[in-house]
Amino acid sequence: MSSYKKEIYHGEIHVATIVKPLKAPSGLNFVTDDDKFIQLGIWNWKKNKSLDAHFHNWFKREAYRTNEFIYVIKGKVKANLFTEEGNFIDSFIIKKNEGMILYALAHEYKILKDSIIIESKNGPFLGVDKDKTLI
Repeated sequence: MSSYKKEIYHGEIHVATIVKPLKAPSGLNFVTDDDKFIQLGIWNWKKNKSLDAHFHNWFKREAYRTNEFIYVIKGKVKANLFTEEGNFIDSFIIKKNEGMILYALAHEYKILKDSIIIESKNGPFLGVDKDKTLI
């Protein structure tokens, strides 16, 4: 296990990854595997590093599920993980300067301290009714 990321599995299912960017090694470190619907990399560069100017090509991609990433700027959140049937799997505390990528199954959040949290998901967003099932 890397010091800057912790992979969470339920059986064979890769459910989530906890990320601690401030512990990432130097350079570009991709947290996610190439086959994930959401991609997350951590840049840990020294001053005066330059990255080549570029743009990203247009092409069709398919995603069959929404993945999300939360990053705690301030505060603390508890992430509870469940099966899609509602069976509890585990809980994790995500603190300031930490994040969590959710790939599969179900989750809920409990805000434990006043918090500012960034959330990012793959899109396009097609509405709550199509995107979510409450358990």
